[in-house]
Amino acid sequence: MFQSSHPPRGLLRGRPGLSAFTLLEILVVLAIIGLLAGLAITNVDKIFGGAQLGTVQIFVKESMKTSLTTFRIQMGDYPSTSEGLQALIDRPSTKGERWNGPYISGGKVPLDPWGEPYQYAYPGSKNKGSYDLWSKGPDKQSGTEDDIGNWDSGGATAK
Repeated sequence: MFQSSHPPRGLLRGRPGLSAFTLLEILVVLAIIGLLAGLAITNVDKIFGGAQLGTVQIFVKESMKTSLTTFRIQMGDYPSTSEGLQALIDRPSTKGERWNGPYISGGKVPLDPWGEPYQYAYPGSKNKGSYDLWSKGPDKQSGTEDDIGNWDSGGATAK
């Protein structure tokens, strides 16, 4: 005789382990996922903002130090404020015969994480006898509290 591999319908109801989630349980899980997604989305700017600040601090305090020091050794001094960081890429009109650049790879001075050019001054007003290098920060205004520079004091402003 032919035997079916399926149990009779009446036996499925009382079988333990064959239960489903209720609509209320599914809605609670979706609400929790929504709350977590909302928290993550609202804190993304804080997460990436911290990375941007760290990137700028490394750039102004460490990355450019090598290029500017090499320029100083070969040229006898840092680039002037008017020459700016562009002197690390293009031969300056004065003392150009000693220039062995470019001192920055890539052929251009990088922009800060907010799409603004880094600011440079020599001689520096914060670093006497050396140069000031800074980003205008998230507000894109130089001389404000959020400027990030190669000087030691946090929150200092630059000219």
